[in-house]
Amino acid sequence: MTDDGRILVVEDNEAIFLGLQYLLSQEGFTPVVAKDLADAKQKLSEGEYVLTLLDVSLPDGDGFEFCKYLKEKKANLPVIFLTAKESEGDVVKGFDLGADDYVIKPFRNRELVSRIRSVLRRNGARQGEEENVELRCGTLRLNPETGRVFVGEKEVVLTKLEFRILSAMLAHPGKIYSREEILAAVWDFYGNYVNDNTLSVTMKRIREKIGDTEGNLIKTVRGLGYRLEGKN
Repeated sequence: MTDDGRILVVEDNEAIFLGLQYLLSQEGFTPVVAKDLADAKQKLSEGEYVLTLLDVSLPDGDGFEFCKYLKEKKANLPVIFLTAKESEGDVVKGFDLGADDYVIKPFRNRELVSRIRSVLRRNGARQGEEENVELRCGTLRLNPETGRVFVGEKEVVLTKLEFRILSAMLAHPGKIYSREEILAAVWDFYGNYVNDNTLSVTMKRIREKIGDTEGNLIKTVRGLGYRLEGKN
């Protein structure tokens, strides 16, 4: 079986990390296990990885803090939280810190593998991936490959969560996106962990960052969802 790349598994539960080692190996990946944050930092410095699976509750610290550290060291390394923490606040916090996905324990093996490959495709970490094309709408520009967003010549910094929502909408300007479609694009299988208020707050933050506080670019279509106005 071909080697699809090394995955850093930060997990202290022996039964879980042994199961992940077997599963990932069977799927062609090379899992590297770190049982605590100190070990994870050491392993991170010793080589390159295509993805990190990260628990939140660890013996010597918080997986959320490690995610911040990881993004400072290797900003483009995809992260999937793999944790029993399932509250809406934890899920949103994970995405706001730059996670690419958030998987709740206990998980189904086939589903986890599917989500890993989905994240790798989105991040262009697999060989043969086509180059992403810059998305535009008026003066708004978004590059899926570099993760950069501009309004005119001014760069706008978005969280991973905000970036994924805006990417989905920029792909089809003029299309009405229902709440369900946005959640499917952003939270995959776990849209049920996010309520309407959280989505509304996130859309408000996007509007503020791109200078659309009046909602002239991202329109709220009452009873239907959201629509990005303008032409690409």
